[in-house]
Amino acid sequence: MPIKWILHWQPNAGATVNTQIHTELSQCAESLNGVKEGRWKATLSFYRAMVREQANANEFPRDFLGISLVEQPTKYYLVIRGQRLVVEAESSIQMIMEKLQSYKMRVALNFEGNQYQLGDFRLRVGKVVLAHSEGLRGIVMEMEYLPISSWEKSHQIMGEFFDLWQEALSKSSLPGHFVHIEPNFSEFGLSDQYTSQHTAVQYATIMAQMISTAQSVQRN
Repeated sequence: MPIKWILHWQPNAGATVNTQIHTELSQCAESLNGVKEGRWKATLSFYRAMVREQANANEFPRDFLGISLVEQPTKYYLVIRGQRLVVEAESSIQMIMEKLQSYKMRVALNFEGNQYQLGDFRLRVGKVVLAHSEGLRGIVMEMEYLPISSWEKSHQIMGEFFDLWQEALSKSSLPGHFVHIEPNFSEFGLSDQYTSQHTAVQYATIMAQMISTAQSVQRN
């Protein structure tokens, strides 16, 4: 499976995320001769346990993230960050959880936007919006290198392409920059060979970072 970095947009101090920034980021992809390939979407849901008996409270995770990916339509990924656990399940597990009423979905975020092909690279630039809402909560970018599936071997070429992207972006003078946070995949029992579980862990990491950033802004 192709290697993928997932990055999130970090606004400068005092700046906010808006649709104009997303538009300019998409234009930047096109300025690098990116060929638009259509739309893409990922959905991340936050689940909280509905424990009826206190005696059972410690037996199950209090909460977890559920992630659906466009490239794996029949699968659903569960990330339990506290226990460093990522699980691939059939997409039907969402219905099962709903019927069992063991966990309740508290909030769902959609990551959606345009997909571009740039030679051996694929870029997906997307808005982060609450499900059933148009309010923009953030901007993410998936950066994929198609020929390599080794996380370690891809570092140099991914870094070089990211530098190229940053250089192109600097001409726009946008109030912010993309941040790449590399999770420790081995903590989740994942190997060097890239899988959709690696993608799920990256989305969970970005979610935590976005929450942290939002809380920091509120405190200030």
